[in-house]
Amino acid sequence: MTATTTSASDTVLQVVRDLAEPAPPHPDEPWAVQSLADGAAGTALLHVEAARRHAQPWQAAHRWIATAASGQVSAADTTGLFLGAPAIGFLLSTPPAEYDHLYARARRTVHQHVLALTHRRTDAALARIRRGDLAAFAEYDLFYGLTGVGAYLLRTSPESGALERVLRYLVALTRPLAPGGRGLPGWWVRHDPHRGRSPQFPGGHANLGAAHGIAGPLLLLAQALRRGIEVPGHRDAIRAVCDHLNTWRQDSGTGPWWPEHLSRHDLERRHLHRPHDARPSWCYGTTGIARAGQLAGIALRDTSLQTFYEDALHRALSDPAQLANVTNTSLCHGWAGIYQTASRAAADTLDPRLPELLPTLGRALLDHTRLSPAAAPGLLNGAAGTALALSTLATQQPPVTGWDACLLIN
Repeated sequence: MTATTTSASDTVLQVVRDLAEPAPPHPDEPWAVQSLADGAAGTALLHVEAARRHAQPWQAAHRWIATAASGQVSAADTTGLFLGAPAIGFLLSTPPAEYDHLYARARRTVHQHVLALTHRRTDAALARIRRGDLAAFAEYDLFYGLTGVGAYLLRTSPESGALERVLRYLVALTRPLAPGGRGLPGWWVRHDPHRGRSPQFPGGHANLGAAHGIAGPLLLLAQALRRGIEVPGHRDAIRAVCDHLNTWRQDSGTGPWWPEHLSRHDLERRHLHRPHDARPSWCYGTTGIARAGQLAGIALRDTSLQTFYEDALHRALSDPAQLANVTNTSLCHGWAGIYQTASRAAADTLDPRLPELLPTLGRALLDHTRLSPAAAPGLLNGAAGTALALSTLATQQPPVTGWDACLLIN
């Protein structure tokens, strides 16, 4: 092992020790432990990976899983991949076979609730499209929408009719809204980027990122097609999203970049009025968008598309000015998400420069973790997510649990 990988391994094990005991559910917020974002469900993923990859005792993983699944797991229509039944179902897909007797019954029960949830939510989303109404993030995004539910289904039951319905819905989502929508993209949402109303976004906006924007559905559509799962209009939908990304691509001396979101003013003028000052993060930035574009090229067997996005990723992650905007170590916004996404992209790349970036990105992740360790225990913005990316760095291997499927980069 190199000094970097040894230090990364030591840091992972220290975080595992620091997060050895889960707190019991808060009586006022018993549902919070079911959060993959910042609750026990997300931290449990770290303990499962640590047990399977770093020979840590299974008892700690079991305690975190039991805490996350304690009480009544919600399967309400407001739940998604990062909260409630889909989150718990995703977590229960990660233990190894030798412990299946502990979790199989709960996993089957939760899965049936997710299937029913999928059909209800798909019915509602398709009805909304038929009415020509505007969507909301919660309908389709990766965290709480049907893209995230689809990610769970792709992992657990790829041949199911439920996944097929989600993919058919996403195909419909990529088509322009009915004439009453005045030419808006089908994924245009009625609110501003913070799910509220603001004068800067009259009539809502369109988001381009992986977490809440159209890059998330593109990731799922591409991942499904890559695995040989295809519905009518599937390839056209991927092309439509790629065309949209190409339309709003901004070119600079350090490579292409994409805005986080579009206002009605941007759409009507076909021009952005904001400077490029965003970080190249997984959630909104070039890193997540480029991985989606790369996977689209792979799924379509379009090497020109694939190599364009691989070059975009390389240029973004080689640019000191863009990297200077990365100020934390989190999966969502920071170095952990950049490193984990880059490692997955490098494994698929036709461009030999991407693997060459990984040592530098790994050192940056480790150095920033030492300087500013995450205070919170969560997956998306906390220590658990950072430690999981450091585990990939330490082992120089993809996660044995496949936990990063919740980001749709795998």
